[in-house]
Amino acid sequence: MSAILQLQRVETAYGSSQVLFGIDLTIERGQVATLLGRNGMGKSTTVRSILGLARILPGGSIVFNGQRIDQLAPDRVARLGIALVPEGRQIFPNLTVRENLVAFAANRSGAADPWTLDRVYALFPRLQERAANMGNQLSGGEQQMLAIGRALMTNPHLLILDEATEGLAPLVREEIWRCLAQLRALGQTTLVIDKYVQRLIALADRHTVIERGKVVWAGDSDALRRAPEVWQRYVGV
Repeated sequence: MSAILQLQRVETAYGSSQVLFGIDLTIERGQVATLLGRNGMGKSTTVRSILGLARILPGGSIVFNGQRIDQLAPDRVARLGIALVPEGRQIFPNLTVRENLVAFAANRSGAADPWTLDRVYALFPRLQERAANMGNQLSGGEQQMLAIGRALMTNPHLLILDEATEGLAPLVREEIWRCLAQLRALGQTTLVIDKYVQRLIALADRHTVIERGKVVWAGDSDALRRAPEVWQRYVGV
């Protein structure tokens, strides 16, 4: 395997307030990786740094697919093949489900078997049933399915989910976990932020735990399964 994303010594500040302090994170091609930690500990800032939405301080670096991206504008980072399923979904409320999906259609990874409207509908049949509904007419779970489908329609090298199942009913959460397992089987490289550690242990290959902007633990699922005190202390679920 080869690294598709590598953060080294990443430090990020908002004005005079520093949030990240030397974050190291490596994701191999085809891996599912997680970023764990309580709210306010720097997970979303790490994602914003990867996407070019927050500038990192000198001395650190972010390399994606062999290219330095830490000084690129967010639109250029996206076109290189990183897609975000943002916290809060952020779908377009005044577009239909179908319009939300086709508006982002691209093949940024050059996939031989790219994601299409039909493939997204097969993954989430509920979206096909609701294809003509406006975004603001969907339930929270349907909006999350749409946000994932929208990201997949760009055919990204790397899919990032920030708070993948936040605020969703248990049955809908199960559907999202099923979807992520299918994407893993298809070889989709994914970074997941979520609080349900036991589900993530079953899904993911590698985990990074951050506390107050620093990496306090990193390892594979077997190691995290054997260290419940780590996730009880730093994630608290």
